[in-house]
Formats: sequence, C-alpha cells, structure tokens
Amino acid sequence: MSLAFFRDARPLLGSLRPLVPAACRVLAAATVIFVSLPYARAASFAAAPQELAPNVIEPAAPLTLTAALRLALQANPDLSAARQEIGAADGQVMQAGASPNPDLSLQVEDLRKDTRTTTLQINQALELGGKRNARITAAERGRDAAQADLAAKRAEIRAAVISAFFDVAAAQERLRLSQASLELARRATTAAAHRVAAGKISPVDETKARVAEATVRLELNQANGELTTARKRLTTLWGNPSPRFDRAESQFEALPLLPALTELQARAGQAPALMRAQIEVERRIALVQVEQSKRTPDLTLSVGVKRAEDLGRNQAVLGVSVPLPLFDRNQGNLFEALRRTDKARDELSASRLRVDTDTAQAYERYANARQEAEALRQEILPGAQTAYDAATKGFEFGKFGFLDVLDAQRTYLQAKSQYVRALLDAYHAAAEIDRILGDDSLIEHFAAP
Repeated sequence: MSLAFFRDARPLLGSLRPLVPAACRVLAAATVIFVSLPYARAASFAAAPQELAPNVIEPAAPLTLTAALRLALQANPDLSAARQEIGAADGQVMQAGASPNPDLSLQVEDLRKDTRTTTLQINQALELGGKRNARITAAERGRDAAQADLAAKRAEIRAAVISAFFDVAAAQERLRLSQASLELARRATTAAAHRVAAGKISPVDETKARVAEATVRLELNQANGELTTARKRLTTLWGNPSPRFDRAESQFEALPLLPALTELQARAGQAPALMRAQIEVERRIALVQVEQSKRTPDLTLSVGVKRAEDLGRNQAVLGVSVPLPLFDRNQGNLFEALRRTDKARDELSASRLRVDTDTAQAYERYANARQEAEALRQEILPGAQTAYDAATKGFEFGKFGFLDVLDAQRTYLQAKSQYVRALLDAYHAAAEIDRILGDDSLIEHFAAP
C-alpha cells in the first residue's frame, strides 16, 4: 500500500475515535455475558506435555513373574501411548464444552466525512437444541472408550508378559535338559571307548556314540539360542533390548489351577472387548444426539453502536438472526449416525459371542495340555527314565548293544521335551484366558515365587 492511502485513511480513522469508548463498553458487556466456564478452564488446562515412558532396566538378579509384570505395566510403550490417548480425550471433553466465539465487525457507509456512517458490532451465536450438552456427552463417551482401550491393552500386555516369561522358563528347562543329555552322551561315548579298547564291541559303535554326542551338542547350541531369544522377547516388553536378569525364577512344573469354565464364563461380562463394545454403543448413541441437536438452528444476537456523522451522535444497534432450515436439515449425518449405532450394536453381539467362544477354546487347550503334562509326568517319564538307566547299565556290563542305549536315550529325551512343551502350552492357554477376560485375579493362579 502507498503512503497516499494512509494519508487518505487518516480522517476516517480519526472519525472512529469517538466510537472507541462505546465499543469497549459493548465488548466488555458481551464478554461478561457470553464467555462461559470452558474458557476459564482452558487457561488452567495449558499444562506441560507429559513425559515419555521411562526406560526401565531390570536388575541383574533372578526375575519373578510378579516383577516382570510390574516392569512391563510401568514402562511398556504401548501402554504409555494408550495413557496419552486418555489425555487427548480429556482435551476433547474440554473443547466440547466451549461456546462459540463472538464476531467483531466494522462497517463504513459513505466515505465522505460529513455523511459517513460507521457501525461497530459484536455478533454472538447462541447454541440451541442442547448442542453443547450433546457434544460434552459424546466426548465423555469417547474418553470412556479410551479408558476401555487402556484396560484392553493392559490385559494384552499382561498376557504377553506371562507367555514370554514362561517361554524363558521353558527355554531354561530345555537348556538344562540338553546339558544333562550331553553329559549322558559323554558317558555313553566313554563307555563305548572302554569296551572297544577291551575288544568287546566294534569300533563302529564308538563312532555311533561320538555322532550321537555331536548331535546332542548341536541341540545344546540350539537351546542356548532359544533361551537368548526368549530373554530378549521378555525384556522388550518393558523397553530393554539387552536382558540383565540371571534367570526366570518360577515353579515351572506347578501348573496354574484355573477356576472351572462355568465360573470363567460368568466373568466374561467384564471382558475388555465387551466393555469396549458396550461403550462404543453408548458413544454412538451420544453422537446421534449430537446430530439431532444440529437440526435445531442457532440464534445469533448482534449488539453494537452506530455513528452517524450527519446526525452527530451515536446510536445503539441490536439484532437477531436465525438460519432457515429449508434445504439442509442434517438428514444425511443423522442417518449415518443411526446406522453406525446399529453397527455398534451388532459388533457388541459379535464380541459377546467371540469372547464366550475364545474362552471355551482356550480353556479346552489348557485342560488338554494339563492332562497331557500330568500323564507324561506320572506315567511316561518314569518309565522312560527307568528304561534308559537300565539300558545304560546293561551296556556297561555288556548285556545290551549300543543301539539299545541310543533308542532308550532318544525315547527319554523325546518324552522330556514333550513334557516341557505340554507345560508351556498350558501356560500359553492360561495367559490367553487372562487376556480375554482381563481379570487381574487370575494372576494369583500362576505359580510364581
């Protein structure tokens, strides 16, 4: 803009000077009338950003399931993100309670000084039809949904910790089993070498013994690798990529004794998935109320002052305006909200059925794995152990061939490995039940020092 424009506008700005006091009084009155509580809350709500989840490192000591759960619930990044979402939902509730801002307008008619008319006006929209309350209710249901998501995420992380913890315990058992197997293979190789030296068996049997020992060494290396991977998978749940704990301390063979299926199904009504689906139905109903409230047009009040130079005085200006809902009555948005509410109800029914089915299936897997582990521990393992000990001693005294020893050893190791797998399957199924139901009291059934 050129300097000439400002020189020409200077008389106009000078003529507006008498209107300034009146305009300030009008603006102050409108502020007192129309500024509501959410504006006052907004000033106090401006808080510093929340800190990120702390980087937690477990001590270099035996780790219990209780300690692992505490670490994960404290520092898991997914849980931290879910907590931040609740904070964001609080902001939505605060914003939903805010009233519309007033508009300040200035209008000049006739630029000639003697006949100029200047109007300074404030327009304030007044929401009708319960729009503000409907928005607040919908935002509160959104916050409830965020809290339900946090509860579901807690159950998911808790189940992941339980599974990962007993993965470590199972890997420790496999490593111990591999070490014991290696010791047995060494004894068999030594015995075979002595008998070859004494001329009682063929050197081929000694070669077979050394091959069997080498195979067990490979299994030991594999067990070491599985343990390393399981340890990292566990500590990653609380953000530590380099495990420091010595071992997972648990009574691995003492399986959790869960309540009966009927009792578990009675608790399904509080499952996180069901609670989230129920809250979603309530949120959709609240959104329907929001869309219905929009069908009522808002009222706009106008308050201002008018300066007429030809009359040489100020005049008060009052006005009311309302839109006419002739073409847009928010039909489409309301129809969409109603159909999405129906969809949420259907999803609630599907979630209820899915929770019951998943609980029953997980409990069936748990019962089968527990039964298998009991059979292996009470019947199969003792017999395999006895057969292996007898074959080893008989081979040392020349009563059995080395193939008999290898066969007995293979049978015992397979039974032991199957026993560890059955125990782990039972723990995984129990953890899945805990995830589905989201019941903290189930943790008490897990054997942990």
